[in-house]
Amino acid sequence: MQRRSFYGDDPERPADDEQRAPNARGKRAVTVIAAVLAFVAGLTVTQISEAATRRPNQNNNASKACPTATAKGPATGAAGGTSKAAPKPSASSAAAAEEGADPAAGSVPKPDQTAGDVSGGNQNGRQVTNHIGDGQVNGRPQWRRVNPNCPTPPPTQGGGGATAVPSAGSSTGTTLETLGNDCSQSRLAAHTGFQDAPRCVSTAFGEVSSQDKNPTLLITRAPQRVRVGQAFTIQVSTRNLVRDRFLGAAAGGYYLESAFLTPDGLTRGHFHTACRMLASTRSAPDPTVAPAFFVATEDRGGGAQPDVVTINITGMPTTGTAQCASWAGDGSHRIPMMQKANEIPSFDSVRITVTN
Repeated sequence: MQRRSFYGDDPERPADDEQRAPNARGKRAVTVIAAVLAFVAGLTVTQISEAATRRPNQNNNASKACPTATAKGPATGAAGGTSKAAPKPSASSAAAAEEGADPAAGSVPKPDQTAGDVSGGNQNGRQVTNHIGDGQVNGRPQWRRVNPNCPTPPPTQGGGGATAVPSAGSSTGTTLETLGNDCSQSRLAAHTGFQDAPRCVSTAFGEVSSQDKNPTLLITRAPQRVRVGQAFTIQVSTRNLVRDRFLGAAAGGYYLESAFLTPDGLTRGHFHTACRMLASTRSAPDPTVAPAFFVATEDRGGGAQPDVVTINITGMPTTGTAQCASWAGDGSHRIPMMQKANEIPSFDSVRITVTN
């Protein structure tokens, strides 16, 4: 009996399985080969495309060398809006933030040390100096230095780092009633650059940068928990702050100097880091209690590109909740001014649990 094929009685189609098998296997083989060839061709095109995309970027990165410290003064990086992301902290620094002080970040101030300078190590290619207590040492005339390699530009009528003296009133022509803008009517004695109060400070505010060049600051790493007396680290990132100006408070440099910008329009100054134990987390702390730790950091680094500096913190004296803060300062320790009133100042703070 003649078997009927899968295709019915069509004489042009194979009449039985023996005739269909070779043809089916041949078709499958052709299909597989075609698929393999298509995959290989697609992979080759993809690799060529990716290589073509990567090569220009590699060339651009090679031509855009990062600013480095030179004898000509601090590098100020690129203009605002072109900043690169801050580099990730090293594994040793990340571990140190959780386990103790970081040797790469220099010395740890002694628990009872309230004045003097300690090395902050060599970070970002620059030597870091931490002024303990924000300069509580007499007889340090070098704190009054003026860096000749980064001069303050003269006032101009537009553009550049400096700005012209503003006229009275606002841009709309409206004049506001003020309590005054100098010390001529104050009954207090004049402030002389030392830490005396109450006094009236007559030092002009000075120069303010444009919004895209206003300084910002962020604590990028800090431990959540430490033991009493255990040294630890905090990592601080700043942007648009050239850290080359510091006038010692005990030398009469407090509120003494107006704010000035670099020729690139960036604020000159430094930043502070301090930690204190909180008596309560439900009410504002007593301002007369000195912090357990305080340093002002100056390294002639910083600029438009954000970078990170590691600070070694002396161990906290008691159990409880510690508040650690960092904030930028101009040459006379004030938080830098901002172009607009609705900006967040260059300040950050964290709380750390201190246990036995």
